[in-house]
Amino acid sequence: MSGIESDETPSRARAAAFRAVLFFAFWLAISGWKATDLPVGLAATAAATWASLALMPPTGARVRFGALAALAAHFLRGSVLAGFDVARRALSRDLDLNPGFVTAPLRLPPGNARNAFCALASLAPGSLPVGIDGDTLLLHCLDVAQPVASYLAAQETLFIRALGDE
Repeated sequence: MSGIESDETPSRARAAAFRAVLFFAFWLAISGWKATDLPVGLAATAAATWASLALMPPTGARVRFGALAALAAHFLRGSVLAGFDVARRALSRDLDLNPGFVTAPLRLPPGNARNAFCALASLAPGSLPVGIDGDTLLLHCLDVAQPVASYLAAQETLFIRALGDE
């Protein structure tokens, strides 16, 4: 057995155990706690774990919870501020809008992490990702004078740290 195989096996086993616990907890939450249904739950957990590992093998990346908390705080703060800004604009007599498109460079490579980040970016009030051109994200904004690109760059940095890639 080579060193690579021995390094991957514990990682895969940890991933399988973690996923199995999550799937079993989910199964318990939706089905109840009947002892007679336990064999079905264990079979469903085993099948879900196997499918999960086959479709999305463990990559070795680890979520850093401190960085994830920082990302959540940054996102929450930005969402609240943007929400108040959108509400202020909507309730003012003259709509103080300067709509248009803003481009923001992306550091994340194409793939699941980039897709997840773009989904997260779509939740911020006042701007909406509308496309990607190479390594640039195109956003439609209510006010192009706002620092949308710099906010997104800071959020992407926190996202990368939370994934443990930096």
